[in-house]
Order: sequence, then structure tokens, then C-alpha cells
Amino acid sequence: MSCVTKKALKGSLRKMTLKKPINRITIADITENCGINRMTFYYHFQDIYDLIEWSILDTVTEAVDDKKTYVTWKEGFRRVLQISLDNKDTVCSMYNSMNLEDVQRYLYSITHELLMGVINELSDGMYIQEIEKHAIADFYKFAFVGKLTDWVRKGMREDPDMIIDQLTLIVEGSMEEIIKRFQKS
Repeated sequence: MSCVTKKALKGSLRKMTLKKPINRITIADITENCGINRMTFYYHFQDIYDLIEWSILDTVTEAVDDKKTYVTWKEGFRRVLQISLDNKDTVCSMYNSMNLEDVQRYLYSITHELLMGVINELSDGMYIQEIEKHAIADFYKFAFVGKLTDWVRKGMREDPDMIIDQLTLIVEGSMEEIIKRFQKS
């Protein structure tokens, strides 16, 4: 029941962002739209920004959860871009109403996890320290999240497939080469 309530609150938040900016949405707006009381909201979330953070993490996690391999990372990132494009009004409202650093923090966490799956796969059988794997993931996560936030900032005009094609040209081969450089004998 808890997840159902959280998903209902997420849906209500999305509906509200289509009507007004996030900084003008109240908990009363969300709970009235959702048909629950304020105490139920506070049972799950501290405030609206806590709900936003969970909503972003939930949505992106669903998009990339089974796409953490070298072969599938593109599909996971494509899903994130497509979901963002399908919910353009909500994403732009969140982007314009929230602190960019907070938005990026959420995305860094998810992107880092996705990249660690790819790096672990590519480095299977090699001796590479975990700290070095994380350094590689950090490098690429900044590029991925930077590209995503820049795309949103510019109004999501670029075709998601074109972005994926560009990232593929940058990542394919270079990630494997970097991993080889870190390999210990």
C-alpha cells in the first residue's frame, strides 16, 4: 500500500506541475488532488522537495534498472531522455523551480550506478581497484548528467537519438581503453 500511495502522490505532483510552477504548489494541492490527507503525505515525505526527489529517482530507476550493461546502457539512457521528453512540461517546471545542484545530485547517483554496472562488466577478470572504477564512473557521470541538464536547459529541442549517437561515439572504445589503463599487472 505504501508504494501505491507514493505513486499516487507522484502522479498528483505531475498533474499539479502542469497547472503551476513547483514553488507555488502546496501539499494541500497535492493531497486534495490525490484524495488523501496531509498526515498521509507526511508519513511518506518530509516536504514537496522530498516527493520530487523520490519521483525523479523512482522514474529514472525504472528506466535504467535493467539497462546496466555495456550493451544496454544506451537503451537505459534513451529511456531517460524519452521519459523526460514525454513529460517535458513537468521536467521543465522542476528544472526551473529547483536548485540545479539538487537535480544534478539525484541524476549523478543513478547515472553512477548505471555506469558502475558497465564498468564492472568491462573489467571482469581484470584487477582494478574499486576506487579507480569509481573514478572512471565519476568522469562519465559528469558528462552524461551535464549533457542531460544542458538538453533540458535548452528546451529539449535535440532529438534523443542524436544525443545517444553522440554519446555512443564518445563512450564506445574509450571506456574500454580507460579501464585497460587502470588494470594492475
